[in-house]
Amino acid sequence: MVSALYAVLGALLLIKFSFDVVRLRMLYRVAYGDGGFSELQSAIRIHGNAVEYIPIALLLLLFMEMDGAANWMVHICGILLIAGRLMHYYGFHHRLIRWRRSAMSATWCALVLMVLANLWYMPWELVFSLH
Repeated sequence: MVSALYAVLGALLLIKFSFDVVRLRMLYRVAYGDGGFSELQSAIRIHGNAVEYIPIALLLLLFMEMDGAANWMVHICGILLIAGRLMHYYGFHHRLIRWRRSAMSATWCALVLMVLANLWYMPWELVFSLH
C-alpha cells in the first residue's frame, strides 16, 4: 500500500515535532504552556498544526487508495501533504510567512484533492445499500 509510506513519514514528522517540544520544555524547565518562551511557543504550534492536519489527511489518503485511486494519485497527494508540513515547519521555525503560506496551500490542495478523489472513487452503491 502506497499510503503506508506517507503514514510512516507523517508519523516521523509528528515524533520529531513532539521531541522538539519536549526538548525545549526541559531546556526552559516549563511543565505547562509555553512559559513565555517564543521558541517553545513556535515548537508547540508546529506540533499542534501537524496534529491538526496529518491524521485526517492520512485517513483520506488511505481511503482514497482503498477505493481504487491510481498509485500516482496517492503519491501526488502524499507528496503534497508531506512537503506542505515540512515547508510549514521551516517557515514557522524561521519566521518566513511566504513559506507558511505555500505550506498551507500545499496542505489544503492535498486535502481538497483527496476529498475529491474519495468522492469520485467512493463505492456509492455500497454507501446507499440497504443490506
